Amino acid sequence: MQQQKDWSIDEIQNVWQLVSKLHDGQKYGGFNENERVEYLNHIGSVVFEVLNAVRYTENMNADLAIKCAMLHDTIEDTEMKYEKVIDLFGNQVASGVLALTKDDKIEDSSEKMLDSLKRIKQQPKEVWAVKMADRISNLQEPPFYWNDDKKLKYMAEAETIYNELKDGNEYLANRLKIKIKEYNRFLSSNQLV
Repeated sequence: MQQQKDWSIDEIQNVWQLVSKLHDGQKYGGFNENERVEYLNHIGSVVFEVLNAVRYTENMNADLAIKCAMLHDTIEDTEMKYEKVIDLFGNQVASGVLALTKDDKIEDSSEKMLDSLKRIKQQPKEVWAVKMADRISNLQEPPFYWNDDKKLKYMAEAETIYNELKDGNEYLANRLKIKIKEYNRFLSSNQLV
């Protein structure tokens, strides 16, 4: 059965309005010292990756993928709860967003990532695509305050994401692999891997 490649632009614009309000004022560290970037930039970057993947992926439910991309950090980083996501967007989107949300009850960051990946793999491949798009977006310029150890750990996590989810979307898996390799340019010359 072919899945929907279409989406309602009005619905997507409404979701974007909501996401813009929820993440209003949130910022993250930019590549240059003391630079602060609007968090909505990250959300948009993930959405752009997903939109591009829709172009190259047969039978991809674009509506599900785009909504999950826009909402992927909503439960984790805003006041919106899982139940509200269900009310507004239904079980399928809410389940995808919940799987993309790290469990704060798990203290170890590696265990937290593996738990999230396990839950993502129980979701439709569109949710896998969002996680890969998220890491692709995060493999752009690192925050100025990250040292090489943090960058190497982030690359190792990206490899884990690639290994676990590469079968979910060939286009995004290939992009993720390239971005991991290119991330070496942010390491000190004696740390290249």
